[in-house]
Amino acid sequence: MIETDRRRALRAGAGLVAASALTAGCTATGGAPARDHPPASGTAPGPPTAKAPRPAPAAAPRRFPGRPVQIAHGPRTRPEVALTFHGHGDPATAKALLTEAERAGARVTVLAVGSWLDEHPALARRVLDGGHDLGNHTQRHLDINHMSEADAHAEITGCADRLRRLTGSIGTWFRPSRTRTATPLVERLARRAGYPHVLSYDVDSLDHTSPGAPAITRTIAAEVRAGSVVSLHFGYADTVAALPDVLQELERRGLHAVTTTELLT
Repeated sequence: MIETDRRRALRAGAGLVAASALTAGCTATGGAPARDHPPASGTAPGPPTAKAPRPAPAAAPRRFPGRPVQIAHGPRTRPEVALTFHGHGDPATAKALLTEAERAGARVTVLAVGSWLDEHPALARRVLDGGHDLGNHTQRHLDINHMSEADAHAEITGCADRLRRLTGSIGTWFRPSRTRTATPLVERLARRAGYPHVLSYDVDSLDHTSPGAPAITRTIAAEVRAGSVVSLHFGYADTVAALPDVLQELERRGLHAVTTTELLT
């Protein structure tokens, strides 16, 4: 009886060994693997990846009834000012200025040079994604008031074409290069290109002369008031250094930096 039980145990053990060997053999020779071990050669396809939506086109230029063709300031009755930056120079400086403005809850207006956009096309969308205005400051930043009609037209439309290609719009504003105001010819060419107004300014920070951050702040503080449009520039370290103090001075006076479109709306 004891011998019979022993034989049964031996036969059962042998069966288990055989079953294990069979299973191992199937796996090694390509048999169906266990359900909880997926093939090493790949994974099951997941759901199709959705394409990222295309950014909405930027805002187009607007006509502001009752405002002159050349706009130097907004309403003096609201506690708002427009800080406008000529867009050119080191992109790191531009990004630093935009970040500083956004940290303070301010929005600005960037008038971009077309050749600068050629070199740094991603900055067009960076400006818009920050909630700022983006406009046209000619293609090569030359003295547009002293150009022939054909050359001046090419300067305006060249930058407009780049803005349209990058953002879907020619930009909300046009500002002539190397001058505060446009000649009647340049004004007419800007309107022909699709800009109802030419954007000028009533406060010149003179930051392009690199006078130092304190001097920039003092100049703006001495001239700015409700409705002012302030001229500033990307590409100057003094401007980056001055911006926090400029924004603090505006806040002290109860003024808030908004886009030019917001200033006039």
